[in-house]
Amino acid sequence: METRKALPKKIRSLIAVLFWIAVWQLASMAVGKELILPGPLSVLKSLWYLVRQGSFWTSILLTVLRIMLGYIAGVVLGCLLAVACCASDVLNSLFSPIIRMVRATPVASFIILAMLWMSKGGVPVLMSALIVAPVVWGNLIESYASRDKDLDEMALAYRLGRWKRFRHVIVPHLMPSLKAACLTGLGFAWKSGIAAEVLSQPKQAIGSNIYYSKVYLETPELFAWTASVIALSFALEIAVRKLIARRDKDEN
Repeated sequence: METRKALPKKIRSLIAVLFWIAVWQLASMAVGKELILPGPLSVLKSLWYLVRQGSFWTSILLTVLRIMLGYIAGVVLGCLLAVACCASDVLNSLFSPIIRMVRATPVASFIILAMLWMSKGGVPVLMSALIVAPVVWGNLIESYASRDKDLDEMALAYRLGRWKRFRHVIVPHLMPSLKAACLTGLGFAWKSGIAAEVLSQPKQAIGSNIYYSKVYLETPELFAWTASVIALSFALEIAVRKLIARRDKDEN
């Protein structure tokens, strides 16, 4: 039964993909210049050439490591800031303006500033962390504000200590918001990390290769690197979803 239900959806997805590839091919033929818009076959050939190079996989590995390091740091930092702001009105007044300022500032501005302060390889890490932390913080703050106050009163009635109340009452309420923030933040971290690599151009990085492809007018290669970015984004999202699902399963 599950296979029968899943099959039509897979077929629809395949048809949609084929449709847009056909549109891409027709648009490429209409333009008639590979420098401006290469066709799918040309991009596939470039991608096939790249995957056979050791430097391709090295760039992917280092990019993933940089961005995921910043992503994890951003999640941890966002959680710590949220806990601090929820625990103390003074800390909330102190940190909230800075976090909101970071969230409102364009990523490009932070990238350019970071390039003055640190090595090229550290810029994508910092950018990923700066993008993710406000997302996590914002979700947790909103979730904490919307909690059921009756649960707090019940915890006080049962004379639960601050740690037990945090662990057994507040954390379960915040977990759905944290999971949503982790999934949303992953996409933001990935895009901001790649953008940071394009501007800072560290050695052995996807963003650097995207920049070089643009400089040397290797448009098919530029599309091939972009395709790898999209594929990796989907793969990382699937991995994070599976980790969250496994954690939920272990808890139950």
